[in-house]
Amino acid sequence: MKYYNNILETIGNTPLVKINKMCKDVDALVLAKIETTNPGNSVKDRMALQMIEDAEADGRLKPGGTVIEGTSGNTGMGLALACIMKGYKLICVLSDKQSKEKMDILRAVGADVHVCPTNVAPDDPRSYYSVSKRLAQEVPNSWYVNQYDNPSNAKAHYLSTGPEIWEQTEGKITHFVVGVGTGGTVSGVGKYLKEKNPNIKIWGIDTYGSVFKKYHETGIFDENEIYPYITEGIGEDILPKNVDFSVIDKFEKVTDKDAAVYQRKLAKEEGIFVGNSAGSAIKGVLQLKDELTKDDVVVVLFHDHGSRYVGKMFNDDWMRERGFLDEEKKNAKDLIKDHAGKHLVTVTTENPVSQAILLMNQYGISQIPVVGDNGFEGSLTDNILFAKLCENPELKELPVKHIMGAPFPIVSETTTIDNISKLFQEGAKAIIVKYDGDKHHIITQQDMIKAIA
Repeated sequence: MKYYNNILETIGNTPLVKINKMCKDVDALVLAKIETTNPGNSVKDRMALQMIEDAEADGRLKPGGTVIEGTSGNTGMGLALACIMKGYKLICVLSDKQSKEKMDILRAVGADVHVCPTNVAPDDPRSYYSVSKRLAQEVPNSWYVNQYDNPSNAKAHYLSTGPEIWEQTEGKITHFVVGVGTGGTVSGVGKYLKEKNPNIKIWGIDTYGSVFKKYHETGIFDENEIYPYITEGIGEDILPKNVDFSVIDKFEKVTDKDAAVYQRKLAKEEGIFVGNSAGSAIKGVLQLKDELTKDDVVVVLFHDHGSRYVGKMFNDDWMRERGFLDEEKKNAKDLIKDHAGKHLVTVTTENPVSQAILLMNQYGISQIPVVGDNGFEGSLTDNILFAKLCENPELKELPVKHIMGAPFPIVSETTTIDNISKLFQEGAKAIIVKYDGDKHHIITQQDMIKAIA
């Protein structure tokens, strides 16, 4: 009979699959290392087991102990499987940007889940780094995994993932491409492959809002590079010890939108249902295609499974809200579709200027139509208000009609985007759309930017 003694024995030996449609214009052979066939559906199963077994071996993790880790979800799943089989408790600390599916899955396999705010500094006591460390001090007989600095992370990929790729490509691999987060995968695989052939190129995929690319190129840790981003599982606002920059030849950044769009393309065009970082990785390959030749063999690693992103990147409403869904917009009605159900904010000619300022602040808008007995009779913009009030601050108590500019142009719902663009180029600050009979809404320059981006 052929069977495994437990689920942990099924970790590894994941397949290489050729990317066809999406890489038809790439000269090289592009192969995906599909890590979703691991039992926890991600590459992190490999290092989770390695870290636990190494901690058992040297006494850091004792029988009946509690494992504590800050995770984006996938490492937590790998740790959960190991903890179940080995009899440990597990506490996972996640940031609130991680998908609900990841949190639910961790709870389903018995983990105690703590959720922390994303938009705080790493040393903030509320960050998931800080909370993990605090819990490790408070919980008796516990061990803090610290995948970012734990050398067993990279070791797992040096011992398993790297050798698998080398054997599966019969040593013909020329490029390895992977999203970089904790650094374990890129560093472990990169070290192994370069020992086999120093000419193999290791390309790390980064995201905007992360520090990796600039630090690799300049040696400067630039805090101005750090800002919130949506892409999950890659990029960092710290420099984990597991990132061995010496084995990485190049970093390439991919936008949040492209990561999401190309994640969906992998599902629809290749039948490969994988996670957010896979979208970043394949888009990174396409961005760098001019550096590849017909003799190259590129292995791009896909970290995790698409089921963890059903409520986010695979949800049309979620994508649409962020401007990630590429829907062709042809006319004025298409431009206002996302906010046509909202109330059009206006002021009357007799309202005091202070009321207009209050409404603009309340709704976060920079322009507002002015209505009177004859319909739309004027407009206010933040530029007009600033200029006029600088000249005479007392104007804010006068009726709007004393300070308003010309009314915004009015177009029908069928007016083309090209014609609307011309109105903006001629100096219009906003445009009013008449639609569904007698309804009106506003098109701003920001709406146009989203439509053509």
